[in-house]
Amino acid sequence: MASYPNKLIAQVAFKAGGDVFHQLVANNPRHLTNATPGKIQECKLHQGDYGVNGSVIEWSYTVDGKAQTAKQVLQDIDKEKKQIAWKMLEGDLCELYKNMLITVHVETKDGVDFITWTIDYELIALDNPHPLSLLNFFICLTKEMESHIFG
Repeated sequence: MASYPNKLIAQVAFKAGGDVFHQLVANNPRHLTNATPGKIQECKLHQGDYGVNGSVIEWSYTVDGKAQTAKQVLQDIDKEKKQIAWKMLEGDLCELYKNMLITVHVETKDGVDFITWTIDYELIALDNPHPLSLLNFFICLTKEMESHIFG
């Protein structure tokens, strides 16, 4: 795996169940457009199949009120660890970051499921912003998913 000099991590308790979260994100990400329409507007499969390493997915989403796109390849999918990673191929984030890997996994501590988002990245220019807005996007996305499941 490539080396990334920067890392941001956020962990969110998820009362709706880690198995539900992983199943939805790994195998049915298109449902995120229904669960979080203000965040994700489209999820399009370009190659392979959902939940399969090497598959390519394109997203249309909104961060801080700005419409963006991202094309990513799925990698490091582990059903037992409830982990999935997306390596950035194309899109708005590629204008600021040379390399980016987004990983999400579920872990259970003291009977509580936690969703951990990790963004590993390399800035193209040292004065580019760190992707704090993207990390906040994932935190809010997780909370909206939970609300949708309980809704």
